[in-house]
Amino acid sequence: LRTTLLFLSPKDLYTAPDSCEGRCEEPYSEEDECHCNTECERYHNCCEDYYRHCQPEGFSSSWDAITDEDLLRISEQLYRADHNKARPTDIAINPQYQASPDETDDQEDRSPQPLYKYVNEELFSKPTYASFIKLLDNYQRVTGREEDVTAEELREQDNFLKEVMKTELMKKLFAFLHKKNRYGSEQEFVADLKEMWFGLYSRGDGEQDSSGFEHVFSGKAHTSGMGGAGQCRDGGLTPGSRLCLGEVKKGKVSGFHNWIRFYLLEKQGIVNYFSHNFNGPWDTYPDVLGLQFSWDGFYKEVGSAFIGCSPEFEFGLYTLCFIARPGRACHLSLGGYSLSIQTYPWTKTTYGNGKKYIATAYVISP
Repeated sequence: LRTTLLFLSPKDLYTAPDSCEGRCEEPYSEEDECHCNTECERYHNCCEDYYRHCQPEGFSSSWDAITDEDLLRISEQLYRADHNKARPTDIAINPQYQASPDETDDQEDRSPQPLYKYVNEELFSKPTYASFIKLLDNYQRVTGREEDVTAEELREQDNFLKEVMKTELMKKLFAFLHKKNRYGSEQEFVADLKEMWFGLYSRGDGEQDSSGFEHVFSGKAHTSGMGGAGQCRDGGLTPGSRLCLGEVKKGKVSGFHNWIRFYLLEKQGIVNYFSHNFNGPWDTYPDVLGLQFSWDGFYKEVGSAFIGCSPEFEFGLYTLCFIARPGRACHLSLGGYSLSIQTYPWTKTTYGNGKKYIATAYVISP
């Protein structure tokens, strides 16, 4: 008899911890980085290649899967349901210089005037706007500094969620996700929204210093040892209120994709608009711009943002894409025009039964 010895490499013996190759329908383990069973769609913690290895036919292989066609339909419905968006007369912008791709990183101010010529601030008295703006003063700017969440701030989070869930837009989103078996009740949906958006995790050295909401809507400045605590300045919309700066890291702005925050900080002289590299095809609001700007001395090379939408519109679309296409481009249709959103989950820590927080979400600009 002749014995043949097979020498297997580690690649043959072990599956990569972030892959579903050979792991489909593997029982859940909290030690896994990502998951490959059918429940991972519900908990938005699938490995990036889950659909390639475990669902060869793609999303359409399951009755409650969210297909590309589903996303086009529901995004148009949400677009039409944004009743709190700005009217054409509510906002006047002055985009000025359009930067070429090789000009976006040169940090040169090519637009002498502010981006916003006029905003009808009566918009900000609407309940979803008012509750959203109250959240903007709750964050430290610099990564690595622990966020101290007070009882009042927790109430403000709950109030924002309560107000957005009163809107037709968010009710349509919940109905869609409920039909797709992602949530059993509105209460479950709201509880998950609070965790995925407001749950704290560390972008620094272990401090609970960031959340999806702060990163996307408030922004973070990355200082890389440049110092400086998160700054707050007087000048909110109500007497005695303050607007705090968000996230900065390695001398650059991280996140910061919200038009309301941009307008309020530009009005105070804290944000300096430099140029834009993309202007969407919409002739009404919401529109989309890709922006270059300086934020209290820190630069943002490309900050894409909806212009003139309601808070619930952004919040709803980003939530939809995070649940349906986490870590991938999410292709939507708004008013007959194509638009894509990119989301990424935070992979280092989880909540609940292995669910992942939102790391970032933004409009993909060409």
